[in-house]
Amino acid sequence: MTKDRKNTTVIGSLDWWTIFIYIALITFGWISVCGASYNYGDTEIFSLDSRSGMQIVWIGTSLLLGLVLLLLDDRLYELFAYVLFGALLLLLFATIFNPHSIKGSRSWLVLGPLRLQPAEFAKFATALALAKFMGRPDYDIHRWRDFLFTLAFIMVPMLFIVMQRETGSALVYLSFFLMLYREGMTGSVLFTGVAMVIYFVVGIRFDAVSLFGTPTSVGQFSVLLLIQVFTSLMMGTFCRRWDVALRALATCLGVTLAALLFSVYVIPFDLCWVQYGLCALLTLFILWMWMQGRGRNLLWIAAFCVGSMAFYGMADYALNNILEPHQRTRINVLFGLEEDIKGAGYNVHQSEIAIGSGGLEGKGFLNGTQTKLKYVPEQDTDFIFCTVGEEEGFVGAAGVLLLFLALILRLIHLSERQPSTFGRIYGYCVLSIFLFHVFINVGMVLGLTPVIGIPLPFFSYGGSSLWGFTILLFIFLRIDAGRNREQMDL
Repeated sequence: MTKDRKNTTVIGSLDWWTIFIYIALITFGWISVCGASYNYGDTEIFSLDSRSGMQIVWIGTSLLLGLVLLLLDDRLYELFAYVLFGALLLLLFATIFNPHSIKGSRSWLVLGPLRLQPAEFAKFATALALAKFMGRPDYDIHRWRDFLFTLAFIMVPMLFIVMQRETGSALVYLSFFLMLYREGMTGSVLFTGVAMVIYFVVGIRFDAVSLFGTPTSVGQFSVLLLIQVFTSLMMGTFCRRWDVALRALATCLGVTLAALLFSVYVIPFDLCWVQYGLCALLTLFILWMWMQGRGRNLLWIAAFCVGSMAFYGMADYALNNILEPHQRTRINVLFGLEEDIKGAGYNVHQSEIAIGSGGLEGKGFLNGTQTKLKYVPEQDTDFIFCTVGEEEGFVGAAGVLLLFLALILRLIHLSERQPSTFGRIYGYCVLSIFLFHVFINVGMVLGLTPVIGIPLPFFSYGGSSLWGFTILLFIFLRIDAGRNREQMDL
């Protein structure tokens, strides 16, 4: 026998605050597309021959799509999660062999006048599949089998998108790790990810710098020293062996200092060989402690030490041998290793000029000079935030960021109030994707993050991204609207 405790209409249960934020974002987004695509002398911004006119079509179809998603039963999304994920995987795989190449990427399907990017729609399908898999009653994120299957849900679509030569869209899937951390993933995994980023940045940025005139690379030396420091700190944190950890760290630092003094004042040599030796000895010492039965975590700490050295070697190889020349140049420009204002750094340089010229209150709607004279490439797609900065100034740009902040905070609130694990996990997937897009897109426009070519949600021109973000958000709103439906078996 089933009894409904609460029975409310979908309209009454909808989170109208989030819908209001959504409407505000797509409205300001359309205004920005107008400003970015407007040419002096144009009289029709609503014409379908203009980008601003076509964006109205995308907005209208997005609103209709959102309405349809709200009318469906929220239980259908969980029921067909795997079906949608499988269908999108097949579409992603088929797109690899797409004969149409747009700006070097094979990620677009060209259907007459319509162009669709399956990678944008695969995000919501992946989020649904993850939520269904992790929402099982017997799921345990600390069980290796479950954790590896979870990683497969994330990595397989990533691999297909990379094979389409669309690296930026593939990197978005790393945002799911924020959801995994919320669902109980050990902090060591998140720490490992942060450590890898530090290794890459420090190693690449200071690779060509000499240490005190010796043949030692500051970048390589610093990375190996950081590996020793992080490994020792992990011994103290996860094994509660601070006495052993501090002695091991003091030994490594003492040997390093002695070798450095010998290299500077006696015979110059590459200190990195000493550092590699210390990392190897530290690993052997940790394994010896593990064999003595002093903690199972020691095995994973030893793996972290070895894996860190392997990652640094692979990252250096990938940078110089796998990445495309323009991608490598973008990274070097970001780190200040190259000055390429007319090449790879042109977009960022021009967008910084446009944002800076806006001042406090901006130049006004359709009055931006940098954007009207088309100095900024991709100014109505990936670099549309520079239009906001130029025409609306600091006030407008800050207002847009506050709107996105309100959306993220609202999504956190909605996720935490979900009665089901499925709803909570899907909600955190949605907010993780939005947070990643906003942080990276705004960061690359300001020259703070690498240019990887991902859109700003609800602002960048195009139907695929707007539809994709709308589907992501409105599926969650429909799931949230069904939270009051509680049934009890008597």
